[in-house]
Amino acid sequence: MNINGVTYRIIESGDNKELAELIRSVFREFRIDRPGTVYFDPTTDNLYELFRAQGSVYWIAEENGVMAGGCGVYPTPGLPEGYAELVKFYLLPQWRGKGIGRTLMEKCFESAKQIGYVGLYLESLPELSRAVSMYIKSGFSHIPHALGNSGHFGCNIWMVKEL
Repeated sequence: MNINGVTYRIIESGDNKELAELIRSVFREFRIDRPGTVYFDPTTDNLYELFRAQGSVYWIAEENGVMAGGCGVYPTPGLPEGYAELVKFYLLPQWRGKGIGRTLMEKCFESAKQIGYVGLYLESLPELSRAVSMYIKSGFSHIPHALGNSGHFGCNIWMVKEL
């Protein structure tokens, strides 16, 4: 699907290396490249394989074949019945503020509903305050503790949204 010159598509097998570098570059940009985050998560190097799991989907945004970012839905173990996690939502700086992130998130909301989820959970960090404010505008609300078993003990912002 192409919107305003940006193509939105499902992750492909050849995306692993470029996507892992994109994610890690955002972590370095915000100085959040520390243990207990996606930066050190071994699955970050194999996202195509991770998102082959039933109940998961990962959307990529690209312009002229250059990856701008991505966002996914994943059935993280231990979440409440009917919930999935909104995961690995990152955009490179030059593509922020253009509606690409919002479109990626909306694609994830639509996909989650189609899969049959009734709610989404996410984890974040204070350094990503612009993203957190976007989550709030999209209907997420803060909760006082982590849900599920993401393994990302370095995150200290937890939010949920009913679909």
